[in-house]
Amino acid sequence: MSATGAVLARPSVSGGGAGLLPQVMLALVCGGYAAGAVLGWGSSGLAVFMGDFGLSAAALAASVSCLWYGRTRSGRLRPAWLLFAASSFMAALGNGVWGWYEVVLGRPVPSPSPADFCFLLFAPPAIVGMLVLAKRPVTRAGWICLALDAWLIAGSLLTLSWSLALAHTAQFGGGGESVARRAFSLAYPLLDIVLVSMVVAVHFRRSSTNRSAINTTIAAFAVTVLCDALFTSPLLREHYRSGQILDAGWFAGSILLAYAPWVARREAAQAPPTTVRRPARPAQPSRASAGSLAALAPYLAAAVCTLGILYNVMDGRPIDGVMLFTACAVVLALVVRQAIMLLDNISLTQELAEKENHFRSLVQSSSDVIMIAAPTGILRYVSPAATGVYGRDADDLVGSELASLIHPEDLGSVVHEVRRFLAASPGEEPTTRIECRFRSGSGDWLNVESTINRHHGGLIFNSRDVTERVRLQAQLQHSAEHDPLTDLPNRSLFTKRVSHALAGRRRTDAGTAVLFIDLDGFKAVNDTVGHQAGDELLVQAARRLQESVRSGSGDCAARLGGDEFAALILGDGDRDTAARECRILEIADRLRARLSQPYQVVGGTEVRVAASIGVAFAEPGTSPGELMRNADLAMYRAKAAGKNRVELYAPQMQADVTRRAEFATRLRTALNDGEFVLLNQPVVELAGGRITAVAAQPRWRSAQGILFTPAEFLRVADSGHDTARGGRGGEDAARTAELARWTLEAAVEQAAERRRDGFPVPVCVRLPASRLVDRSMPPKSVEALLARHGLPSGALILELTDSDPRVPLDELEHRLSALRRLGVRVALDGFGSGYAAIRALRRLPIDVLKLDRGLVEGVVESSRLHKITSGLLRIAGDLGMQSLAEGVDLPEQIVALRAMGCSHAQGAAFSGPLDEHRLRRALNRGSYPVSRSDSPVLVGGALPVRHLGHVALHGAGHPAGHAAGHGAGHGPRRAEPHTHPPSRSNTETPVPPT
Repeated sequence: MSATGAVLARPSVSGGGAGLLPQVMLALVCGGYAAGAVLGWGSSGLAVFMGDFGLSAAALAASVSCLWYGRTRSGRLRPAWLLFAASSFMAALGNGVWGWYEVVLGRPVPSPSPADFCFLLFAPPAIVGMLVLAKRPVTRAGWICLALDAWLIAGSLLTLSWSLALAHTAQFGGGGESVARRAFSLAYPLLDIVLVSMVVAVHFRRSSTNRSAINTTIAAFAVTVLCDALFTSPLLREHYRSGQILDAGWFAGSILLAYAPWVARREAAQAPPTTVRRPARPAQPSRASAGSLAALAPYLAAAVCTLGILYNVMDGRPIDGVMLFTACAVVLALVVRQAIMLLDNISLTQELAEKENHFRSLVQSSSDVIMIAAPTGILRYVSPAATGVYGRDADDLVGSELASLIHPEDLGSVVHEVRRFLAASPGEEPTTRIECRFRSGSGDWLNVESTINRHHGGLIFNSRDVTERVRLQAQLQHSAEHDPLTDLPNRSLFTKRVSHALAGRRRTDAGTAVLFIDLDGFKAVNDTVGHQAGDELLVQAARRLQESVRSGSGDCAARLGGDEFAALILGDGDRDTAARECRILEIADRLRARLSQPYQVVGGTEVRVAASIGVAFAEPGTSPGELMRNADLAMYRAKAAGKNRVELYAPQMQADVTRRAEFATRLRTALNDGEFVLLNQPVVELAGGRITAVAAQPRWRSAQGILFTPAEFLRVADSGHDTARGGRGGEDAARTAELARWTLEAAVEQAAERRRDGFPVPVCVRLPASRLVDRSMPPKSVEALLARHGLPSGALILELTDSDPRVPLDELEHRLSALRRLGVRVALDGFGSGYAAIRALRRLPIDVLKLDRGLVEGVVESSRLHKITSGLLRIAGDLGMQSLAEGVDLPEQIVALRAMGCSHAQGAAFSGPLDEHRLRRALNRGSYPVSRSDSPVLVGGALPVRHLGHVALHGAGHPAGHAAGHGAGHGPRRAEPHTHPPSRSNTETPVPPT
């Protein structure tokens, strides 16, 4: 029970309460059996039963436990548990045979008996299993030493046991009839001696895997061997009866062996993952003493053998042959082992010398400098590499103080790191690294990186020169934070400096401001003079900007990209808002004037640009990102307000941007959500008031039920900030193209439905010229759309609304010519509102000239505008085009336009945009009343319809005769003195040279 308690008292794993409960139950079971054995179990029959079948049950439990664990596990130790299962099974079988004789048959057990054979077969599997548990030697000499150690232990135990008891056992009984019994009597202790030898060997050479389980197994076999040794004594054996206290020891050994696999299982469950590498820990004192005891074990065994011989001599007994042979064998094994160890030590000494020379050569030839410093900071050793790295002889550095070689600015951080490193646990932090500047032999400072290790109370420095690396890092850092062209700080560094200004000691200074600067007209310099001149202009502008900010005050200038610059002006602590605004605006205006001065670029060319500047002040709670965004908004407000000016940020700017962004977001989803509707405005012939066409006009119905025109919702969505920035240009173009696509498809679909219902009126659809030449638009998309809805091509009029000079006229002319050949008519929208319209009129095949609203609104009041409009209408007539006036809202305008020769009009004077129901009512009516006057009026025809390369004039939706009834002739009209010539196509009318 003492051995069992010793094992239980040593927790093998950190299981807390989960590991303590099985141990307590194990102790209670063993204690209960021992108490029953001491008290005699209450009756002789129960004592015999518990002494025989109780031991058999305990051994069988050990066998089943070891067999289960061995079959469910894999690894090097698996055979050991299977062997222990076989050993325990033999013990269970032997106790069962013993109980069969005593309990079942009721007679004494013969000697020898089958139980003796089972008990003898208990030891061999256990011995082999213990060998498996032992740590395997890695060399042949190690295996020989393991065998010699086992023999030394076994021989010494045999000598001691022979001198004390076995000699008497060998002579007990006398006569030839007792040979078998004497053999069995000697076999038990001899096998136990071998088993004890294995137990001792395994204890000193046990594997680190499942250490607690192996300790439990060793304790189990130790208890079993101790009971076997006591049973071997003739005195105890003569008085032995089943169920006595000796059986309690065997029972405890079997129970411990049955418990050992469960200890191993709990260790495996609580073991950390093998992938986690833990730092090596210094050897514990108990482990160091165990290692020393293991080294002394052979000599202790020889001492035990010597004591056994001395005991016999002092007792006056003769030294028989067995003892002499065993003693000589022990001495011989000790000598052989000592010789092997001596040869092994010589080999290790030579290997150590070779490794020392190898490492010495590595240290001597290493390019890194290795220094050993005492705890006082005095250098004890410096490798020869110091001459090449530091430019100083290693011997000159030895004895010097390390602190005197480190730059004074770096000494504090180095001392702090070294103290922190020495205070940390060596297992948790075996090394550390520092970087500092080290004085070289020439007096320069070198950047040195050192790895520090502990060394017998001192420190080892493994140092290398990283000056070139630090220089390259600084260069890369500078390149990453500065603009490569102007060498000004870039956006990243400027943002850091703004953050430092807002978060540093000056965060309470009032008046800190950020200026965003954009060069107006810089693109024109690139386009006209060239990009090299543009780069020179940017360099000069950066130099002027850098010279204009206050040097040494913390102010800085930066280039954000392209022609955008920024400046940070730190506040002077002035709490007067008006004064600080005046000061910053004065600086910004002076900077604007400086940047707007002429620049001398390539070849002495003088160019000019202007500067738009936005100013934003840092308010309490303003983040760096918000401050820069505010300055950006103010700068683009300055550009939208006319450029070459300074604009101060106001909170309303951000509110406008937010509102427009929300509006644009809703607009992007409006088409997909079906929020767009298509209205149609009648196009009226001024001669008779007939409806000759309808103009499709999209409207957006907002969530509040308001209908927005395209001009209104595009103007709201496209802010001046976005237009100036250009960052949303692609998104706006995509939105406009999507709207044009939807309008065209919806207009064609509705026109086709009206034609099927008896209203064959042409439809006018506004389409950007850029959309016609867009590569994303299929070449035959218009033709396919007309064919899909069954609408004749002559019933479609495309109004070109785009005057973008970037649109290639060659491609546009080719595309329009292809459409006109199919009968699609082309109108030039917004004529008179820009210079690009004249260029389009000269190059493109146009059928209808649509006057801009601005030419119509004042045509009655302004004689100058009257002459301009009249001249444009005369040009249209000379080119053989029909004319259409937009925005005709007053009867006086109808009279004036008809007198000037305008053939068609649309506007509030006739009707506003109508939904489909009201439009059909108007088409049923067929015409609108037209104001008359006594002045002669040009009688125009319907909008032209392309047929076989010429223009035919007829009333839309009416046959020729019916059209004549309305005053619209089917053929060409006879020209009156005040009228224009008959209409012809653009290809039939010569275009005057321009």
